[in-house]
Amino acid sequence: MADPTVVITGASGNLGRALAAAFGARNANLVLVDRHVEKLAATFGAEDARRMHVAADLLNAAAVEAAAKAAATRFGRIDVLCNIAGGFRAGSPVHETSDNDWNFLFDINARTMLHATRAVVPRMLAQGGGKIVNVGAFSAQRGVANMGAYVAAKSAVIRLTETMAAELRDKNINVNCVLPTTIDTPENRQAMPDADPGKWVAPEDLANVIAFLASDAARAIHGAAIPVTGLS
Repeated sequence: MADPTVVITGASGNLGRALAAAFGARNANLVLVDRHVEKLAATFGAEDARRMHVAADLLNAAAVEAAAKAAATRFGRIDVLCNIAGGFRAGSPVHETSDNDWNFLFDINARTMLHATRAVVPRMLAQGGGKIVNVGAFSAQRGVANMGAYVAAKSAVIRLTETMAAELRDKNINVNCVLPTTIDTPENRQAMPDADPGKWVAPEDLANVIAFLASDAARAIHGAAIPVTGLS
């Protein structure tokens, strides 16, 4: 697509910054969504003709709808939606995992994606097509001890990706997801000081896979869950 309009949720995080750079290099119009516009400004600087900052709580469906409306008003269409907002908690067996952790993980990983797709898909249908890329997790392909809530939430992302792909492929909308292992971020390096980050997934590498899935070169790919595992 020439000069596509790309919506990125959770844009001020490490992957969001890498994605903004990847799509910016591809002459995209960027709609960067995060909870606080001040954080977007601190991360990316001032808005410009091709970059729009939108503050929205992704757990507030009305706020997400307003963000999609603002993006479509500014740039005329939404070609790509990257659902990258997410979070991780682990450490307890299923029977000891708190309701707070269950709710947090399903909200931040699955419900944010649901709200964004509800807001964007009708616009893609009206314009005749689009691309959606979600972020699952490599570990969500099977059960993992002491990670039940996280694995369940990211498994929901995979199953919803497959379901939406089946529903939307005939409407010229591609829906796929990536399954990264540990992403090389400052936060993960701090949390796991004894690990070898050289075996992790660089945000830039993951961003390039997402950008490929959002391109016309991936128009024949529907419902894929693509492992992105670095050197691990």
